[in-house]
Amino acid sequence: MKKIGSICAIAAALTLAGCGAEKAAQPTETKQEAVKLQSEIQKQSYSLGVSVATNLTQHVQQSTEMGIALEQDLIAKGFADTLAGNAQIDIAEVQTLLQKLQQQQQEAHAKKQEADSVKFKEEGATFLAENGKKEGIQTTESGLQFEVVSEGEGEKPAAEDTVTVHYTGTLIDGTKFDSSVDRGQPASFPLNRVIKGWTEGLQLMPVGSKFRFYIPFDLAYGPQGTGSIPPFATLIFDVELLSIEGK
Repeated sequence: MKKIGSICAIAAALTLAGCGAEKAAQPTETKQEAVKLQSEIQKQSYSLGVSVATNLTQHVQQSTEMGIALEQDLIAKGFADTLAGNAQIDIAEVQTLLQKLQQQQQEAHAKKQEADSVKFKEEGATFLAENGKKEGIQTTESGLQFEVVSEGEGEKPAAEDTVTVHYTGTLIDGTKFDSSVDRGQPASFPLNRVIKGWTEGLQLMPVGSKFRFYIPFDLAYGPQGTGSIPPFATLIFDVELLSIEGK
């Protein structure tokens, strides 16, 4: 049943998207057709449509990126026919077809992930090789690279210490994936419970220092990646060590 709900939602999303595209050149007409949302049930109904369209527009886009170009006019047609009680494919065949589509999507995703992994691994290695030649860049035995932006005069933490830091993390293409600075809230954590590059790198920093770390994938999130960080990604962190707990 979940798969059937998904395909209907995809159709809804595409129907809405298609209508939006056709009306883009007629802003006045769009305003005239705007619905009035007065009661709570009206707003809830409209919100359900927004949620379905948003989630499944993303789903269709992801399928397209994996090389599976669903035919949007037929998705919208199937949705409309079903609402009218005139579906041309029975429910048993729908389930079979959607199971096959899901399998194709999974296989395409696996191939794309493998290709991306090779790409990020090669790009990271090339970046670190060139970066290590620059003035001011130091490389440790593990392969961690760092540069001192400014050096404080406080103590250096040990691996067992809890530290408080401000940081900004980016990929080598400049994409920012996390920043305590943007949140306006420093982060505190035991130094031996973070990625290896941080555990090693922060022990080089006196309190009050600002360092930039270039962390190879094997000292970061490895072949799996995490969240918005791809597999085999080399990471760049700007880190300010604010304090060590108890010191």
